[in-house]
Amino acid sequence: MPNRLAAATSPYLLQHADNPIDWWEWSEEAFAEAQRRDVPILLSVGYAACHWCHVMAHESFSDEATAAQVNEAFVAIKVDREERPDIDAVYMNATQAMTGQGGWPMTCFLTPVGEPFHCGTYYPSAPGHGLPSFRQLLDAVTTAWNDDRDRVRGAAGEIAARLAESAVTTLPPSVVGEGTLDAAVAGLAQGFDAGTGGFGGAPKFPPSMVLEFLLRHHERTGSVPALSMVELTAERMARGGLYDQLAGGFARYSVDADWVVPHFEKMLYDNALLLRVYAHLARRTGSAFARRVAEETAAFLLRDLRTPEGGFASALDADTDGVEGLTYAWTPFQLREVLGEDADWAASLLTVTEGGTFEHGSSTLQLRADPPDLPRWDAVRTRLLAARDRRPQPARDDKVVTSWNGMAILALAEAGAVLDRPDWVVAAGEVADLLLRLHVVDGRLRRSSRGGVVGSAAAVLEDHALLADGLLALHQATGDPAPLTAATGLLDLALTRFPDPSAPGSWFDTADDAEQLLHRPRELTDNASPCGASALANALVTASVLAAPADSARYRAAAEAAVAAIGTLAERHPRFAGHWLTAAEAMASGPVQVAVVGAEGRSPLVATARRVAVGGTVVVAGAPDAAGVPLLADRPLVDGAAAAYVCRGFVCDRPVTGVADLEAPLTEHL
Repeated sequence: MPNRLAAATSPYLLQHADNPIDWWEWSEEAFAEAQRRDVPILLSVGYAACHWCHVMAHESFSDEATAAQVNEAFVAIKVDREERPDIDAVYMNATQAMTGQGGWPMTCFLTPVGEPFHCGTYYPSAPGHGLPSFRQLLDAVTTAWNDDRDRVRGAAGEIAARLAESAVTTLPPSVVGEGTLDAAVAGLAQGFDAGTGGFGGAPKFPPSMVLEFLLRHHERTGSVPALSMVELTAERMARGGLYDQLAGGFARYSVDADWVVPHFEKMLYDNALLLRVYAHLARRTGSAFARRVAEETAAFLLRDLRTPEGGFASALDADTDGVEGLTYAWTPFQLREVLGEDADWAASLLTVTEGGTFEHGSSTLQLRADPPDLPRWDAVRTRLLAARDRRPQPARDDKVVTSWNGMAILALAEAGAVLDRPDWVVAAGEVADLLLRLHVVDGRLRRSSRGGVVGSAAAVLEDHALLADGLLALHQATGDPAPLTAATGLLDLALTRFPDPSAPGSWFDTADDAEQLLHRPRELTDNASPCGASALANALVTASVLAAPADSARYRAAAEAAVAAIGTLAERHPRFAGHWLTAAEAMASGPVQVAVVGAEGRSPLVATARRVAVGGTVVVAGAPDAAGVPLLADRPLVDGAAAAYVCRGFVCDRPVTGVADLEAPLTEHL
C-alpha cells in the first residue's frame, strides 16, 4: 500500500510513496506524532535527480526489515530539498558542522522538537568505506535514545544553540570598488586551470556566474586575461562530455578535471545560467561556436524540460533504469549498428574508443573540433539522436520551481533579444505568465508547482529575486510595462519581509512570517546557483534604472548595501561570489541605460544597443512617454525620427538617430 507520500506534489517524495517505510511529509503532525510516541525523528533529505538518493532508496528504504526497524523506533520524515531549501539549509549546516562535509541524501536524527543529534549523508546497506550499515546506525541511535536520552537531548539542544548563533554571523562591510573587482580577477586567475579551463580540480563544476562576471569585467575594462578565462572555459566545457553533443544542454558537473565524464543529471538552473553565458559571449566576440551552443541549449530547454502547463521542469535524472549514463554513452559497436559506414568517421570525431572513456568500454561523446564536413555531421547527429531516443530515457523531475524558472525567463529573454530569437522571448513570456498566475496565492509567492497544482511551501528569497530579475529582462525585451510592475512588486515585498534589521545589507532566506525552524537560514555564497541575497542585489541594480524615480534611489541604496556586506567575501573568495561580482560590475558601469523612442524591438537602433552595450546595460524601446515605462518618459523623437538616449546615472548624452553615433559611446572599452 502507498504511504503518506502518495499525495505529495514532489516527484522526489512520490519516488518513495511505495516504500514500506511509513514516511511523513514535513508537518506539524509529524512532529506531534514523534512527541506523542517520544521517539526520535529520522529526517531524510534529497532530490529526484540524485544518484545516491536512488541507491539508498533501493538498498535501504525499499527493504522490509529496514522499514520495520524504522517504523518501530522512529517517525520518518522525507523532504525534497528543492521544495524546501530552508529545511535543507538548516540541517545541512548541522551535517557539515558534525561531519565536516555534506551532500545528498542527507540523513539526520532529531529529537521530537527537531534538534539534530546525529547527521550524515549516504549510508550503505552493508558496512564499508569506514561507514556502518544503515541498520547498524539505526541500532546505535535507538540504543542511545533509549539508554541515555537525557544526554542526547542535552547535546542536541547545545548543537541547535550553536547553529542558531552561527546563523546570525555577518561579514564586516567593505565597499566593492574597482580595486576589489580587479583583485577578484587576479584571484580567479591564480586558481584557473590554464590547460582545460575552469577552476580547481575534479569534480569540476561549470563556473557560470564567475564567467558572467569575467565577461562583464572585460567589457568594462578591456581586460584580456578576463576574456581569455571565459573563452577557454566555454570552449572546453562545450566540447567535452559535460555537454550533450547530440541534443544540447549541460550535465551538472564533470567527475574529472577535463570535462570528459559528466554526472549525467541535467539541471534547469545550470542550463539557464549557461545559456546566458554563451549568448553573451557570442554577442561580445561574434563567436559562431558560442552562438551554436546557446541555440542548442535553448533548444534543449524548450524541447526536453518544457511542461504542458508552460513552465520548465527541474531536471533530468542522472540514472536510467538505475544505471548512470545508460542513455548517453556509446561503444564503437553501437555506432556501427546505427551508422554503418559512417561509424569510424563518427567514432574518431566523437572520441568513441575501443577501450572507452567511461565505464564498461563505453564512451561519452566529445566534439573536440568542429566537424570538417558539416552536412555529414548533421546527418550523423540526426541518426544518432533518433537511435538514442529509442533507448530507455532518464526520468524527469517535472515540478516547476519558481527561482529556476525565473532564471530561465532571464536567460531566454536576454538571449532572445541579443541573438534575435523572438521565439525565445515569447517562451519566456509564457513561463512568466504561468508563475504569476499559478504561483502567486493571496498576494504571496509560492515555491513550486506540479501538473498545474501549486505546492504549499512558501517562496524563499531567491524565488522573489530571480523571478523579479527575469521579469525585468522580459520588460526590456518586449517593452511591456506589466513585467516591470510585477517585478517591482516582488522586490518591494522582499525589501519588507527578508532583511535582517540588525545588519543593514544582510538578508535572510525566509520571510519574517515564514515557518519557524531551528534558526532563520541565510546564505552568503553563490554555489551551483545564485544565493538569494546576490540574486536580489542584481535585480535591485537593474530595477534602479528601470523603475520610477520615486523607487530608483531606494533600490540602488539597497543594492549597494547588500554588495558592501559581502565585500570581504568577494575579494578573498571570488569563486563563490560570482553573482555578487556581476552586480558590482553593473554598478561600476552605471548601469548604462539606453532608451530608444519611436522604434520597435528589432529596429537597427535597438539591435545595435543590444549587440554592443556592456553586460548589465538596460535597453528599452517604445513610444515616447509610453505608459508604465519610466525610462521612456520625457524623451521625445528628434526631428520626427526614432532616437536613442544613452545615460549613466543622471548624466545623459545628447540623443542620436544613427547607428554609428549610438555605437561610439557604447563601445569605448571594447
